[in-house]
Amino acid sequence: MGEGGERIPRYDPGMVKGEGKLHALSRLIRVEHTLFSLPYAYLGALMATPKITLREAVLIFLAVLGLRTAGMAYNNIVDLPIDKLNPRSAKRPLVTGALTLRDAWLTVLAGSLLYYASAALLNWYALVLSPILWIVALTYPYAKRIHPLPHLHLGFTLGLVVFGGAVAAIGDEAGSMLALLERIPWEMVFAVTFWVAGFDILYSIMDYDFDVEHGLGSVPAWLGVKRAIWAALGFHITFLALLYYVIIKYYMGAIAFAAFTLTTVLIAIQYYIVARRGLEGIPTAFNLNLAIGLIVGIGYSLDILLC
Repeated sequence: MGEGGERIPRYDPGMVKGEGKLHALSRLIRVEHTLFSLPYAYLGALMATPKITLREAVLIFLAVLGLRTAGMAYNNIVDLPIDKLNPRSAKRPLVTGALTLRDAWLTVLAGSLLYYASAALLNWYALVLSPILWIVALTYPYAKRIHPLPHLHLGFTLGLVVFGGAVAAIGDEAGSMLALLERIPWEMVFAVTFWVAGFDILYSIMDYDFDVEHGLGSVPAWLGVKRAIWAALGFHITFLALLYYVIIKYYMGAIAFAAFTLTTVLIAIQYYIVARRGLEGIPTAFNLNLAIGLIVGIGYSLDILLC
C-alpha cells in the first residue's frame, strides 16, 4: 500500500506469460525496451555528423542490442535474491525457473561479445571507450544498494547511448580524444539522463513498500511517494528544457519543434494520468515513454537529415 493506503499496482514487463525459452529470454532482456535507447543512439550519431554510412548504422544497432542484452541479463542475475522476495517480480524468468542462471550468464557473455565486436568494427575510439559504457550499464543493479538515486545511474546509462552513437559516427575522423569529446552532443546526453531518471522514479513507486521494508534506495523510499512524483516532474521539466536548448543550439527546424511539442504533451499526459487515476495509472504513464523515445529520436533525426 502507498503512504495514504492507496493500492500500488504490481505491473512488471519482465514477467513470464508463456512457455518456452525464447519467450523467457525476451522477458529477461525486454527487447521491446530497446525503443528507449536505440533512437537516441542514431540521434547522437547524426548530431555529431549528418553523414553516417549503412555499415555504421548496422553496427550501432548491434552495439546497442548487445549492451542492452548484457546489461539486462546481468541485472536479473544480481537482483535474483531481491526478485524472489518481491511479489511484483515473482514471475520473472530466473525466479520461476523458466531460465537458469547458466542461461542468464551465457546471455551476458553473448551480449558483451556482440557489443565489443561491434565497437571494434566501428573505430578505434569506439573500442577504447566501450568499457566505460559497459561498466556503467553493468553496475546499475548495485546502485540501489548504495544510495537513493539509482534512477540517475539508469538515466546516465541510457544517456551514454547518445555518447556511443556520436563516437561510432565520428571516431574515424577525430584527430584526438579531446577533439572527439568536444563534438559529443552533451546536451542530449543529459536530456536523456533526466528523461529516464524521471520515468524510472515513477516506475519505482510500485516498489515503494518493498524498498522501504528492505532498505533499498529509491527516491520514493527516500522522500515518499508524493514528493517522488514532484521530483520526477522536476527531472522531466529539465529534460524538456534541454530538448528545447538543443533545438536552439543546433539550429533545428519545424520537425524537431513538432517532436518537442508532442513530447511536452505526452509528458503532461503522464502526470495527468497519475493525478486522475492515482498510483493505478503508473503503468500506463510509464509506457507512454516508449512513444517519447521514438518521437524525439526520430523527429530530431529527421530534422537534421531533411531541414
